[in-house]
Amino acid sequence: MSENKPWAQPMPDAQFDRMRDIISAPSPVGLESAMTLGAIKPQMDAFAPESWAMHQFKGNAGVVWDSHPGRDDMFSVMLIGHADKIRLQVRQIGNDGKIWVNSDSFLPCTLLGHEVILFSENPDSPGDYRALKGGTIEALGAIHFSDPAQRTGAKGIKPEQLYLDLQIHGEEKKKQIEALGVRPGDTLILNRPIKRGFSPDTFYGAYLDNGLGCFVTVEVARLIAEAGGTKNVRCLYAMAAYEEIGRFGSRVIVGEMKPDAIIGIDVNHDYVAAPNIASRKMQPLEMGKGFTLGEGAITSTQLNARIERASIKHDIPMQRDVLGRDTGTDGMAGVLASVDCAATTIGFPTRNMHTISESGHTGDVLASIYVLSETILAMDSEQDLATSFKENHPRLDLASPLKHGE
Repeated sequence: MSENKPWAQPMPDAQFDRMRDIISAPSPVGLESAMTLGAIKPQMDAFAPESWAMHQFKGNAGVVWDSHPGRDDMFSVMLIGHADKIRLQVRQIGNDGKIWVNSDSFLPCTLLGHEVILFSENPDSPGDYRALKGGTIEALGAIHFSDPAQRTGAKGIKPEQLYLDLQIHGEEKKKQIEALGVRPGDTLILNRPIKRGFSPDTFYGAYLDNGLGCFVTVEVARLIAEAGGTKNVRCLYAMAAYEEIGRFGSRVIVGEMKPDAIIGIDVNHDYVAAPNIASRKMQPLEMGKGFTLGEGAITSTQLNARIERASIKHDIPMQRDVLGRDTGTDGMAGVLASVDCAATTIGFPTRNMHTISESGHTGDVLASIYVLSETILAMDSEQDLATSFKENHPRLDLASPLKHGE
């Protein structure tokens, strides 16, 4: 794989289509099975050996593909992408036909005018969902109705100003909406599947966060399967739920399966391109410069070292990310679930996170796919990984002195 450097080539159309299909799956928080079962399972079924097993859970729609089911004696590595997307929810239906919504983890100003899909549960048949298209998110109606401060930019949009406009007209507008079965709590998601971007090897659209992490997990599983699988490492390919509301799904999965090592895979930021943050002195992560590897928080130096060695050996571009007390990703699942495991987090710099126009670089995505597959294959050749991870924690008291100029 390293000779041809596929991570340095444009992403093939077939692979891009697989990425788009996963990212575009309608899988808001709590309703993730459209991605886990509707989009990901058919892709996994196309290459997964019959000996692999898929685990499911009672309380959430997360799934795990297991390369060696029942082999608790093997050293296990779990890759975790999360299938849930941030959402809007119906708060109230107004007499004037406005459907008031919350803004969840979106900046309210980024939502105006964008098309959404409303998923409404049939009140006469609970569990039966209908998709309602053709509406947009609004707040002001028109510039003519806005405050002078909003026109100059001195005043912004408040979350409580947001509403879904279905262009309802005529008499008894509220009853027209209620007759559709729309109720408080119904979920809305942005409607913009990813497309290739203007600049080479770029793409943009809604919900790179974090169908992208699930896509990487699937593609790593594909490469491992094509390489003949692993003999000493039990691979667990996880697609978690509930990340966007507190990373609750991954901690359940890790608590249930107790892997020896976990790697959270999630989007990251292009800090070089981010506006108005120069004074924060952020790490210079940048689109097109490779995958990111988290350093700090609870990340395992031993697991990171193995990933870095694979990066160096195969000339796969990498950027170091600086973490504080918390990774902010499913890489925290082990400690949150009180499971002893080595953990880290990798990602890919993106722009405009949590908007309808998130953008990324296919080279960074491919770099993460290949470095993870190479890392796992290299670990599979090691002897007694469990003992190695326990006994080889870095000893800073034994660090070699370094002088200027050396």
